[in-house]
Amino acid sequence: MRLVKTKENKRLIELSYEMMLNAYAPYSNFSVGAAILSENDKLFGGCNVENAAYPEGTCAEAGAISAMIAGGCKTIKEIYIVSKSENIVSPCGGCRQKIREFSSDQTKIFLCNIKWDYKLFSLNELLPFSFSEFDDL
Repeated sequence: MRLVKTKENKRLIELSYEMMLNAYAPYSNFSVGAAILSENDKLFGGCNVENAAYPEGTCAEAGAISAMIAGGCKTIKEIYIVSKSENIVSPCGGCRQKIREFSSDQTKIFLCNIKWDYKLFSLNELLPFSFSEFDDL
């Protein structure tokens, strides 16, 4: 399904794309951008940043979450993740857990390709049986 820009998602789509274009990926040539809408409707972005000591780079999702926390917010309302790939990108396991840490059951997770085809996921669909310090053990 193709993602259509609306008044509500336009800023997130544009920010995630801008972040992807700003990515530093000279080793993998796999640029990723992420944009977050926080619980109080603030926007935050991040891009992947690689370095020669692979895999010590930073994922786009981690960068966006870090910016959100630094900006004083704690909950992801929506997150858009896009890459230059023809395929829809999926966060790595570590980023799935990071998204889990700062999301709620209402968080919308949009995984997109360069053509803006997308899949919408809930938190439980993205990371079923995830760990949380708040879960009943």
